Amino acid sequence: MLDFWQMFEKILIALILGTIIGLERESVGKEAGIRTSIVVCVGATVFTLAGLSLPYIIGQSPENISEILARNSGFLAILANIVVGIGFLGAGIIIKTEERIHGLTTAAIIWFVAAIGLLIGIGLIKLATTTTILITSILYLLRKLGIIEKIKNQNNN
Repeated sequence: MLDFWQMFEKILIALILGTIIGLERESVGKEAGIRTSIVVCVGATVFTLAGLSLPYIIGQSPENISEILARNSGFLAILANIVVGIGFLGAGIIIKTEERIHGLTTAAIIWFVAAIGLLIGIGLIKLATTTTILITSILYLLRKLGIIEKIKNQNNN
């Protein structure tokens, strides 16, 4: 089981990566910005750490851990329910009007930020960092190049 400082380190990494994604969203005035991204990323990390720590907490002794892991995967339900909970949060952001759908990318970003938090929690920090930089860069570049607006304008004509 991870000690307090190892868990705290993961929480700080989640805070940093959540901030990076949130800055991109905040810079364009989206509904879910820095604060939302931080809370979702850190929250997913905390839930993941809790789920992975649970077998060690309920185990009577270190010898019981392998039996607990083999016979009971209930602690993994915590990880699965991160996705479910984020789905509800994302659904609340999406608004459909007669002309278009608003908030779909923002909802997807919240879903993505939760995935980053989960990756951090299970220790895949390089993958979480690389993916965060990749997606944030793509969002930024697509906006700077105006590709999305060009496609929208072509569809409206």
